[in-house]
Amino acid sequence: MKIRVLIVEDEELIRWSLRQRFEERGYQVVEVETGQAALDAFDEGLFDLILLDYRLPDMTGLDVLRGVREVDHDTVVIMMTAYSSIETAVEAIKLGAFHYITKPFQISQLLLTVDKALETTKLRREVRELRRQMKQEFGMEAIIGRDASMLRLFEIIKQVSRTGVSTVFLRGETGTGKDLVARVIHHNSDRAVNSFVNITCTALSESLLESELFGHERGAFTDAKLQKKGLLELADGGTVYLDEVGDMPPALQAKLLRFLEERRFRRVGSTKEISVDVRVMAATNRDLEQAIAGGQFRRDLMYRLNVVSIHLPPLRARGDDLHLLTQHYVAKFASEFRKPIVKISEDARERLRNYTWPGNVRELRNVLERAVLLCKSETINAEDIVLGPAERHSWVWDLETMALPPEGFDFEKLRRLESHLLRQALEQTNNNQTQAAKLLNLSRDRLRYRLQKHGLL
Repeated sequence: MKIRVLIVEDEELIRWSLRQRFEERGYQVVEVETGQAALDAFDEGLFDLILLDYRLPDMTGLDVLRGVREVDHDTVVIMMTAYSSIETAVEAIKLGAFHYITKPFQISQLLLTVDKALETTKLRREVRELRRQMKQEFGMEAIIGRDASMLRLFEIIKQVSRTGVSTVFLRGETGTGKDLVARVIHHNSDRAVNSFVNITCTALSESLLESELFGHERGAFTDAKLQKKGLLELADGGTVYLDEVGDMPPALQAKLLRFLEERRFRRVGSTKEISVDVRVMAATNRDLEQAIAGGQFRRDLMYRLNVVSIHLPPLRARGDDLHLLTQHYVAKFASEFRKPIVKISEDARERLRNYTWPGNVRELRNVLERAVLLCKSETINAEDIVLGPAERHSWVWDLETMALPPEGFDFEKLRRLESHLLRQALEQTNNNQTQAAKLLNLSRDRLRYRLQKHGLL
């Protein structure tokens, strides 16, 4: 797509000269000689760059700039004038001009400024598109449900998103969508322009988790060769999401409690306190009351986290939402995999209804992704629905009777199989490497070696 440039200049020779240079670069150029013509051209289509003379026959360039900014805040404007003054330059910059250049100017100087301006336009539009995509992905409509329990959940999410509440506690079974709810709250709040930082409390050792959260100073421990900012510091103005907080080591629970109470912390190895403004969202599927009774979780920390508590209902308690989610995921995966799937048989629907869904929405998504991928017709039938670990792993390899085929064996298939099993183990354990290693009967070090080999780490 060609770069579109609007030249607003009443001197024909300057317009001609600029048009020649820009068309040599392959730009699409529109030239006008009055302010009103410039505004009319802008109404007909957006431009990547506007070169705007200050003194025009019918108005000033500042008047045109004001009109442009009422329609679009991203288009880069370079002001040109033979009547330079500090006041005019300051006013132009205040109104959003990218640069202010004085006539006569060297064309090489102008082209250098134009290159910088176009790079700015590109970055601005990329950021805007990214924000649009994030809003679409994590808007309120990203959470699917019509059950009464979900309608109540939507209202709570809207209220929390609109307010400045600093601590939110998400509770519910594994797979109910706590991560999604956390992101929806963030992206529909005033904090959406800043970072959303996610950390799983069981994924790291106690010392590494402390360093990740609070950062460390150079020389704080053996491998601390450089100063490192922690996630709390990096998320200043945004949101920190602590997943599986119920499994946080006791020593770190005390430090987290102090941070939640004071909103200040010290990097590991430092005596200087740092203050940040972050919203902390924590999540757990653990029975914290039982953990507290067993001395594994601090009661005062639970009270501090529980400022606003949001409970996510399990899928089995959401009535007809199962049907709604099924339709959504089948359509989604059929589009992704380019499969001509148009319906789900009644036997398949009955099979889905009769299952208890211990893995909740995450498990439903995985089941339907597999069903769509392996379905051989336009209808998903009951045999395409594989439920529960018992069905998934009903096959057994008999290593004693396996024989090498006469045509030989493609070891690339074995590599893909290993990669697939590693992904499944991480998926089933919510990326908990210790638990994934147990599923695969590997040590954690051997698991990490294989994850690195397959580019999964």
